[in-house]
This record gives sequence, structure tokens and C-alpha cells, in this order.
Amino acid sequence: MFAALRLAVVVTVLASAASGCAPTVYSVHVLPAARVVEEAELAGAAEHAPYEYHFARVHLEQARVAAAESAYQDAIRYAKVAAEHGRLAQRRTREALGAARDRDDEENR
Repeated sequence: MFAALRLAVVVTVLASAASGCAPTVYSVHVLPAARVVEEAELAGAAEHAPYEYHFARVHLEQARVAAAESAYQDAIRYAKVAAEHGRLAQRRTREALGAARDRDDEENR
């Protein structure tokens, strides 16, 4: 009796985790993507990497909407795209700022 109950609980927990229930989707995918996009914004990506930054923001919003609508696989996919483009926006911003710094250094010599 207890073995069957324990098996049922384990199967239920695993099924919930595999299906990507809302708290798991948010904590594992959407929140980290939101942090990446926020870091890009703070770095100045809206000015220095506008395409990548806005693409990341749009996908982050879509991830939030999909999670709210219980479309968890879509939310995961959108969050991954948001994080990827957020990191790209950060990198392009660093490159742009580095190039600007190099130009300033050349002018001051």
C-alpha cells in the first residue's frame, strides 16, 4: 500500500517537473532571462545595441505572457531567446564602449 502511494507521489512530482509548472518555469528560465536583459539595459544596450536589446525585451515579455497562459514550453523558448539576445546586447555594448574609449585615447595622444 505504502509503496504504491509513494510511487504515485514520485510520478506526480516528476510529471509536474517535466511539464514545466509555472513556478519552475519562472525560477529556472524567465527570472534569469529577466536579469540578463536588465543587466544589458543598465550597461547601456538600448543606445549601443538597440536591435539586440529590444529583441531580448520583446521575447522576455512574450515569455511572461506565455507563462501566464500556461504555455510553459513557449515560455521556456521565449526566455532562452531573450537571455541569448540580452547577452549579445551586453557584448555589443561592451564592444561599442571599448571602441569609443579607444577613439578617445587616440584623440588625446
